[in-house]
Amino acid sequence: MLVRLFRFIMPALTVILFLGSCEEDPAVPDQRFIAADRLIESALTDSLMAGAVLLAGNAEGILYHQSYGYATIYKADNQPLQVPEVMTPGHLFDIASLSKIFATTYGLMLLHSRGLLDVDEPLSDYIQEFDTEEKRDITIRHLLTHSSGLIQWFPTYYTATNPKERLEFVSGEPLIGDIGVQRRYSDPGFMVLADLIETITGESFEGFLEREIYRPLGLSSTLFNPDPENFPNIAATSYGNPFEKKMVYDDDFGYTVDVDPEAWDGWRDYVLRGEVNDGNAYHTHGGVAGHAGLFSTADELYRLASLLLTAGRYDDLQLFAPDTIGTFLTPDRFGHGLGFMMEAGSLHAAELPDGSFGHTGFTGTNFVIIQEKDLIIILLANRQHFGVDKDGYYPDLRELRSGVIAAIIDGVDEVTM
Repeated sequence: MLVRLFRFIMPALTVILFLGSCEEDPAVPDQRFIAADRLIESALTDSLMAGAVLLAGNAEGILYHQSYGYATIYKADNQPLQVPEVMTPGHLFDIASLSKIFATTYGLMLLHSRGLLDVDEPLSDYIQEFDTEEKRDITIRHLLTHSSGLIQWFPTYYTATNPKERLEFVSGEPLIGDIGVQRRYSDPGFMVLADLIETITGESFEGFLEREIYRPLGLSSTLFNPDPENFPNIAATSYGNPFEKKMVYDDDFGYTVDVDPEAWDGWRDYVLRGEVNDGNAYHTHGGVAGHAGLFSTADELYRLASLLLTAGRYDDLQLFAPDTIGTFLTPDRFGHGLGFMMEAGSLHAAELPDGSFGHTGFTGTNFVIIQEKDLIIILLANRQHFGVDKDGYYPDLRELRSGVIAAIIDGVDEVTM
């Protein structure tokens, strides 16, 4: 098996960037992060991922930024590269569902800060397809808290070839639960939130984010559909979409979907690099969607995340209103914020102080912000690159994420005590 070829390769520990309050001498290991380093190195040895980038920071700056292992081990045809591509701190990742935060939720926070939307307004006030007896009471808040009752997942490329057709399909599907009663994580809900942003702004989802958020923050590597010719350092994900395909073909795997699996046959058969892994984002949305599709680097995600520790301000730019941040980070009846996960288990952490928040991404990405400790932790890993196991699953990073979060909290606490 190809995984075995690299299982016992010593992970390549690459450039360490010491910024902010790190040691002045980069040759001296930062004691606060040694335990986290060892956990990641062990995960590499166990083939939980091909490579990773870890970043820790606070409101003042980046404390630690390190890369591990490899960004790409396989060629497009899934055969091993003669020389694997070493991971660097600046590699771009497909951040998967972190797009729900750093694209969709941030777009809505900006509109809220400008007084252009109220999260308790009915969605049907903006999108007429939801002005039906069944769906008229769905609010923007319901979508942000995954409590709208919309379907959780569906291979929309079986029924839609573009976002307009997808909107017609999603709005026409019966609800799977009563509105506001239960939290059911929904990708289609965030697809619709991107539609909402376009309706309010009159701009494309991608264009609005670039013009109003990413460019003002000086971000050049946070984008949809990065061209590998212009961005040579992109971490690869999987060979096609074996997990997603199995969800379609196997009724006992993942979500139950009512489609004829043979009715569509556009499955990708190459290693994905610079191309969004999520099938709905790629096939139906051309790589630009509200639930997935964004690529970024650890340091640019840090710049975005740090806004939530600085009352929405970056240098002289006041991007978000402090009241907006408070609204979006107030836990709801399910223990989560608007868009943000706030329950430790959902964040794959054993324990977190109250008020902590973040999100996880299917490709192997996650971030956590611990307000009580003024701490941002970002871990980006390409866990899909080795493929799925015999049961169809990618490596489980829950234990690694929990360990890294705990190790960094302990390391920072020891120094500040």
